[in-house]
Amino acid sequence: MGILDKLFGSEERKSNEEKEALPWQELTSIPQLDKIVEASKTKTQAIFKHSTRCGISRMVIRNFESSFDLTEEQVDLYYLDLLSHRDVSSEISAKFQVFHESPQFIVIRNGVTVHHSSHSMITPQVLHQYI
Repeated sequence: MGILDKLFGSEERKSNEEKEALPWQELTSIPQLDKIVEASKTKTQAIFKHSTRCGISRMVIRNFESSFDLTEEQVDLYYLDLLSHRDVSSEISAKFQVFHESPQFIVIRNGVTVHHSSHSMITPQVLHQYI
């Protein structure tokens, strides 16, 4: 079945399955935002706000994860389940001066938002310009 596997993408599926999980740090409390601000002075910080009940949000995070190509040394990735932590989501909007959207990707450098995007505009490649 080797030839058929190659023809029908089994090798590609295997590669994607073997890809390591991203180093997400769960964002669950408002005090973590101050730590993100401080860390952003020396390393790019990124927050992915995800609605666990939304099919579009699920598709966007899957695409993000499959095309992510940076290391833990280059960027800290935070994952916010905004349905479980609405207070944190609201504070992100206020602290980083962005309107709430879902899904939403926010990049922070030197304590301020340098990029934010939503839905199909979310891509990990944007991070390269802030590393």
